[in-house]
Amino acid sequence: MTETAQIAIEPQRLADWLADDPSLQVVDVREPYEREAGHIADTRHIELTKLSAEAASLQGDRPVVFYCRVGSRSTMAAQALRAAGFEAYSLQGGLKRWADEGRPLSPQDGYVADH
Repeated sequence: MTETAQIAIEPQRLADWLADDPSLQVVDVREPYEREAGHIADTRHIELTKLSAEAASLQGDRPVVFYCRVGSRSTMAAQALRAAGFEAYSLQGGLKRWADEGRPLSPQDGYVADH
């Protein structure tokens, strides 16, 4: 199994995990305009470029799942946080796949912005 496969989690797995643990750390690493267009409800926003500066605000003893539009930025974030000792994951296919599979976005009329 490649490291990327271990880092990537399926949208259904994240949906189930959030149902079981609503306080799961889920972080959107996209640009602010992308976040405003649509995001997964009750998630944090830390732009990828600010992640190293804000990593200390995450709970190191709890898993964290990152997401972006299609999964490339969130994979970088997860790899960086794993290197720092976090149990970190990336949403496979990103918010685009999450929405394409019919999962809700916030706000109610939210959409996946182009990057």
